[in-house]
Amino acid sequence: MADRAWFARRSTVLCAGTVVAALASLTPAVAQAPDATRGHAPHPHVHRHAGGPEPAAPAARASSVTPVVPDPGEAAVLGEEHARAHAQRRRAEAGAEGYPQAKRTSGLAALALSQRRTNAALPAARFGRFTDFFPSPDFGVHTALLPTGKVLLFSFERVEVNPTKETGPTDRIGRTNAGRAFLWDPSLGTGARAFRKAEPPTVLMPDGLNAPRPAPFFCAGHAYLPNGMVGVFGGNTGGKGGSGARLSFVFDPWTETWFRNQDMAVGRWYPSVVTGADGRQIIMSGQSERGTGTPTPVVERFPALRHPVPWRPYDIPVGLAPERLRVDAPFRNDYPHLFSLRDGMVYGLGRDADQQWLFDPVKETRADLPRRPADFRGYGSAVPLPAGLRGPDSVLVLGGDPRDPNTYRLSGGRWTTEEPRAFGRTQDDTLILPDGTLLTVNGALDTRNYGYGPFNPKADLKYRRIELRDAHGRWRLGPAQRLPRGYHSNALVLPDGRVMVTGDELQQIANDPDIQDGMDGSIELYEPPYLHRGGGRPALDRVPAGELGYGKDFEVASSTAAAVTRAVLLAPTTVTHAVNTSQRHLELAVTARPAAGRTKAGGTKGAKGKAGNARAAATIGLRTPPSAADAPPGYYLLFLLDGKGVPSTGKWVKLGGR
Repeated sequence: MADRAWFARRSTVLCAGTVVAALASLTPAVAQAPDATRGHAPHPHVHRHAGGPEPAAPAARASSVTPVVPDPGEAAVLGEEHARAHAQRRRAEAGAEGYPQAKRTSGLAALALSQRRTNAALPAARFGRFTDFFPSPDFGVHTALLPTGKVLLFSFERVEVNPTKETGPTDRIGRTNAGRAFLWDPSLGTGARAFRKAEPPTVLMPDGLNAPRPAPFFCAGHAYLPNGMVGVFGGNTGGKGGSGARLSFVFDPWTETWFRNQDMAVGRWYPSVVTGADGRQIIMSGQSERGTGTPTPVVERFPALRHPVPWRPYDIPVGLAPERLRVDAPFRNDYPHLFSLRDGMVYGLGRDADQQWLFDPVKETRADLPRRPADFRGYGSAVPLPAGLRGPDSVLVLGGDPRDPNTYRLSGGRWTTEEPRAFGRTQDDTLILPDGTLLTVNGALDTRNYGYGPFNPKADLKYRRIELRDAHGRWRLGPAQRLPRGYHSNALVLPDGRVMVTGDELQQIANDPDIQDGMDGSIELYEPPYLHRGGGRPALDRVPAGELGYGKDFEVASSTAAAVTRAVLLAPTTVTHAVNTSQRHLELAVTARPAAGRTKAGGTKGAKGKAGNARAAATIGLRTPPSAADAPPGYYLLFLLDGKGVPSTGKWVKLGGR
């Protein structure tokens, strides 16, 4: 009995003590992840292209698994799973000692110094500038810009704080296999008060343990619904090297709440999702419930055709069912790039060169596209290229092979090799900026290798440098970001035109200024060149509050209307694992400008050339894209640009009036 009392007292300390409170995000583990190069079983080509050794066979990897063994006495008092949780916490604390805080602090300081030295000679007006770097409570494995202006970040509860080991609960079952989510409100700045927890729904997973936990929706797929909500599909059930979950959720930005829908027909871990012209979401690929190495060919649609598409902010999908399509998508590798282009078709661009397909979501058919140049490409990015007043009709595929710097364009049913970037990289994120140029940020040599071997936080400086592509397709190297960010890195354009960069839990915990403060992650902000060209920015003072139909004229107000030369729509980004299916950039036809001699609404030039009504806004007439195939229904950021390509702050408009 004395031993039981001692264990009970120790339990109280572990559950309520200050050390555990500081490490509240740590959760128990059943076993170490089986694959030290990815956290999941990789395709062998990923390593072959890196010039490194082939990965060990699954059986060999499994033999190195080190289970967390609970203390028998503690288990007798608390139960085996609770005792295992305590054992895992003690292991995590030991991991913090094994990779001490001093090493993390000095690493971050060295990165900051090399960043300053590298960027000192690069003028911001030509290359842009990195500015804020600040802690975040989440790793940002998944990110989404919401039509409220806030950013949703979600990932997993960490199970390790030593960056030379797998941080995520890839192969864990039970409560340790849990997700987490937060909201960042940029209007509140960069401190802790700018973040709010957005607790995932509690679920029971079919892993035999019947242990409730926040939904393990990490490594899911996601896309936007027309009402601004984010559909999230799949996740990790745990075990079997990582196995697919059937989970289906939406995140409602208006109530900042998660809602669960009916499960999918199959489990998916690492699926891709794209929103089609009808506003419904097409879901493909992902590892099945049988575990890593069993990708599913099943294609599903959400919501099913018998359910209406969620259109208004108060149309909350709860309990809606997806449905299986007649067509299949037998991708051999996960996270294919999916794009809904101006012809209304869904282009499925697989990682294998011979798996490039065209899907008709109405007829539910699949046709072959030409084989892509080059060989297997891992986690690289792909972008639907801007095409003026119409929706995109071509895609640029970048990265995914550290030995190949070329970029490849699919247009008109054929591939062409386009201008290369400075060097090959994987894990990169490429964004369309408001002015129509492209930005590549993040990258690595391989999944967990930044140039000095897997799970080595040291990084080659080149992978920290961005690249910019101008309107003529020419690339140039730009400044270095603070942290190297490879696997699970992300980036998105904010409404004010800045770029948010986050992700890569290995590098975040390796360079954490305080590993015990509960702020696991970090965010860095980049200001593109257009924010450093001198003078003021165009003003966008007012946009229509209601829905805008296709091919319709509408008006916006600007107090700098005379300086405006262009108006564009930029779709918001939701991205993970270098897969960004939501990006889109469209020019808007300018149909009317302020009358000559009237510099502002209600104001004419006086004898001394001054406006009679100095800041009154004039109206600019614009026209929406012609169809939902050009721009799927939903929320877009509208920017006005001046002759230098400087954008206004974006304002939200909604396309697809009914």
